[in-house]
Parts: sequence; C-alpha cells; structure tokens
Amino acid sequence: QVQLVESGGGLVQAGGSLRLSCAASGRTFNSYAMGWFRQAPGKEREFVGCINESGTSAYYADSVKGRFTISRDNTKNTVYLQMNSLKPEDTGVYHCAASEIYGYSSASRYTYWGQGTQVTVSS
Repeated sequence: QVQLVESGGGLVQAGGSLRLSCAASGRTFNSYAMGWFRQAPGKEREFVGCINESGTSAYYADSVKGRFTISRDNTKNTVYLQMNSLKPEDTGVYHCAASEIYGYSSASRYTYWGQGTQVTVSS
C-alpha cells in the first residue's frame, strides 16, 4: 500500500509560480507511475499530467503543457509539480495519485490518492 501526502499549495497571483510536492510512504514508490489531478469547485476532477516510474517520461494535459513540469526523486519517495505562469483557471485542489501502469489520464486507473492541497490563483 502507498500513502501519499501533498504539500506546497497556497495563494499566488496570476503569472506566479508554485511547486507542489507529494511524499509517498512505502518502499515500492519507484514501481508506480505518478499522476497529478486537480478539481475546481463544481467541476469534475481533471487530469494534469503523469510521469513514469523512472522519471524519464512525462506527459501533460493541453491546458498546462509548457507551463507545468512533473519530476520525481525516487531516493526521496517524492514527486513534484512545478507550476509556472499560473492562471486563475488553475485554481483548485491538486491531488497526486499512484498507478501501476504509466500513461493513463483517467482517474479510475489510479489506485492510491493523496488528500490534496489547495492552489488559489488570484487575478
């Protein structure tokens, strides 16, 4: 089993940056692909991006491509989401999630979830 805890959220002005972290428990972190999702009030959970087990491949939703970067440090059991050029529409609760298979954008393919961290982007 994997437990995930996100941190790093907060309030930022449009155009600013934030880096989210997701710390995982357990010794099998490097056997999981990791994804980031977000959910705005009144909206469905949205795929942001994901990274493979070794950290050598990642892909992103079109809405964040070129602005967000996912990385991971398997020695620290941590995955990161670097968010630049933030927009008000990026506001939401950001969750990290673990999947046994890389490449899914559907939330149903992710087994373990963190509780989320709030990101608010003011205009």
